[in-house]
Amino acid sequence: MFDRLESIEKKYEELNELMSDINVINNHSELQKYAKAQSDLTDTVNTYRTYKDVAAHLADSKEMLKEKLDEDMKEMVEMDIAELAEKKEALEEELRILLLPKDPFDEKNVVIEIRAGAGGDEASLFAANLFRMYSKYAENMGWKVEVLNTSYTGVDGIKEVSFLISGNKVYSYLKYESGVHRVQRVPETESQGRIHTSTATVAVLPEAEEVDVKVDPNDVRVDVFCSSGPGGQSVNTTQSAVRLTHVPTGIVVSCQDEKSQHKNKDKAMKVLRARILEQAQEEAADEIASTRKSQVGTGDRSERIRTYNYPQGRVTDHRIGLTLHKLDYIMLGDMSEVVDALITYDQAEKLKDIGSNDN
Repeated sequence: MFDRLESIEKKYEELNELMSDINVINNHSELQKYAKAQSDLTDTVNTYRTYKDVAAHLADSKEMLKEKLDEDMKEMVEMDIAELAEKKEALEEELRILLLPKDPFDEKNVVIEIRAGAGGDEASLFAANLFRMYSKYAENMGWKVEVLNTSYTGVDGIKEVSFLISGNKVYSYLKYESGVHRVQRVPETESQGRIHTSTATVAVLPEAEEVDVKVDPNDVRVDVFCSSGPGGQSVNTTQSAVRLTHVPTGIVVSCQDEKSQHKNKDKAMKVLRARILEQAQEEAADEIASTRKSQVGTGDRSERIRTYNYPQGRVTDHRIGLTLHKLDYIMLGDMSEVVDALITYDQAEKLKDIGSNDN
């Protein structure tokens, strides 16, 4: 581990020198490339340098303890040693996590698709609840939400919604949300007060730029039609809604939220690229299925991942056995405790995998 850290620190210093070179300074693209590379190493290098300082201080304190000291001084040094040893151990753990293989999509924005599942109108209302939950969480994180496409139902529910969340490392936080979300509650329409179970499916896709996914325009069939509202009724008389069909993969994307056909096509293309990238990811994952054992479930839409139980005010994530009696807060976007627990669990599993491979 420490050989890798020394190598990373050396690379960091080399990048520093390169960024001071006048030829690099005058070349914006080169400077940007080196600045990004250095930024990716900064946390690891700073933590490693702190670790070395703590380790050196700890060694000095242990040497001091060998000298003749009065009782008060000896007690102070022993307390210092205990504190530094604890800090050194914590920094070692932090460094192990920082050295874990990086998900290449962690820095990306995400396209989230929510679809009502089993449960009729109640499922569509739950889908709307989830959309609000993620929107509020994004707002709390300082991220931007852009709705790409929405299909409403006649009860103020959502049959399907696609939206883009942009910000700092969005995918690294939300990638564990893909799967089936289940709700248990008494629907407003239920006169006898019986608890119903409904579901909604969430898919979290890393936003795919044109450089990530090349889509040949000749491979995309474009159909235009009039936008529709609840119940399928036409809400405008112009053909502004757009349906894109990617012929090689059979992926179909529709967008009707904007009044402009051009804007709808641009939004639909964002979703199409994200879905093509997702399909490529799934195919690659199938080829190396063993690597997915350490994941908390970042892609399987059929996996039931979480239950929202309204009568008990509880949220349970089935993958990590986490239960929180904070449903009201979570549904209002206070998701940090759930997200942090998933990230910590995934890191721990990956560390276990590395440990077993080392043995």
